[in-house]
Amino acid sequence: MITQPLRLVVDLNRCQSYGQCVYAAPTVFRFHGEESLEYDYAPDAGARREVERAAVACPVQAITLGGATEPAPVANGDDR
Repeated sequence: MITQPLRLVVDLNRCQSYGQCVYAAPTVFRFHGEESLEYDYAPDAGARREVERAAVACPVQAITLGGATEPAPVANGDDR
């Protein structure tokens, strides 16, 4: 059975930094600084259960989990 790659979208305008996602899926979500949420938008398929728990735990429903329809962008390290 082939599993479809995961894609996460977090509505950062809706996010209120409650941090429930960080507790539910610490390998995927983390805070940078005091309130700036960072996350892996293309987590490993093995993290699916954690990510699903994080989406359900979000009090403002800011997390959307879906399948990949195109390859994830590749960071080139050029921050100009």
